Amino acid sequence: MTDDCELLGCTADELDTPYLHLDLNVMEANIRAIAAACRERGVAWRPHAKGHKSAVIARAETAAGALGATCAKLGEAEVLAAGGVRDLLIANLIVGPHKVRRLVELRKNADPIVTVDHIDQAAPIGRAMHAAGLSVRTIIEVDIGLNRVGNPPGPGTIELARRIAATPGLTFAGIMGYEGHLLTIADPQEKAEKIHAALERLVEVGRRLVEAGLPCPIVSCAGTGSYLISITHPGITEVQAGGAIFMDAFYRKKCQVPDLGYALTIPVTVVSRPTPERAIIDAGRKTLNVEVETPLVLGRDDITVKRLSAEHGELELAPSAQGLKIGDRLSLVPGYADLTVVLHDKFHCFRDGRLEGVWPIEARGMLQ
Repeated sequence: MTDDCELLGCTADELDTPYLHLDLNVMEANIRAIAAACRERGVAWRPHAKGHKSAVIARAETAAGALGATCAKLGEAEVLAAGGVRDLLIANLIVGPHKVRRLVELRKNADPIVTVDHIDQAAPIGRAMHAAGLSVRTIIEVDIGLNRVGNPPGPGTIELARRIAATPGLTFAGIMGYEGHLLTIADPQEKAEKIHAALERLVEVGRRLVEAGLPCPIVSCAGTGSYLISITHPGITEVQAGGAIFMDAFYRKKCQVPDLGYALTIPVTVVSRPTPERAIIDAGRKTLNVEVETPLVLGRDDITVKRLSAEHGELELAPSAQGLKIGDRLSLVPGYADLTVVLHDKFHCFRDGRLEGVWPIEARGMLQ
């Protein structure tokens, strides 16, 4: 195998397929656009790292104005902290003595925020932090309609906040909610109305907390599919949209997110032409995720990804595309980048058509 350093400066066509092709110019433009949109609305940006799992990318986001990063797992937070990112919201529930011990160690080197929806999650963390002479910021997840985890809006959330605030080792820092069940509503007006209604339930919890004498500095929400709406809602302090830096077919087609470029693509090679209407490529389900949304062929409306098996991809060709030959190369836009990135070990990072760097996906496999 060729050493990555030997490839620097090469073009995309000089690399074997398939691989993750990251256009740095496009990604950086997307980062600037998201940061600017948040800044114009006076809302902070704490982008989710679950899609890229890279401390290098997280540092680029903070350099552009992000507060820090949101992580899906404690293991991701550990990787980003080791990479120099200190402000880390862990938007998942940390349960069990193994994770609590690791969280204490993380707190010695970073400033994480933990998420809870029950005192049985919060109390062991508080005891361990207090024993270590530490305190960790703690927020409550509020269920605003996703029906996954979260405390229902109402008195129970206020009481949980009081108990957190009274627990040594914990510092009550606010609330979060996720309007993820509303991202794919097709009608833009209906989507906006329902997102605003869900977020108002979250913001109202924040108001009640303040009225109860519990400061609520963080009111956090929003993924890529809703951030353009969520940043306009009064009372929201930060959004977690992360996948927008790459963009993909799901966000463009199903969530109707405009004006951001496709930074992440998968170059592939045509390996077979069984019929005039069908071509086979060297990328299947082990290269691309298809459960959320079907990948797109970049710049070719006349070619459709029809089916993926383990290592083969089947393309359906319109008449204008039937000149495609064995050995020709195409670029696919992931259907859903989050679940595509984790199938790979590294990003091949290009600038102005030349390979500038190869970045490991450092938190790949960090599921604990």
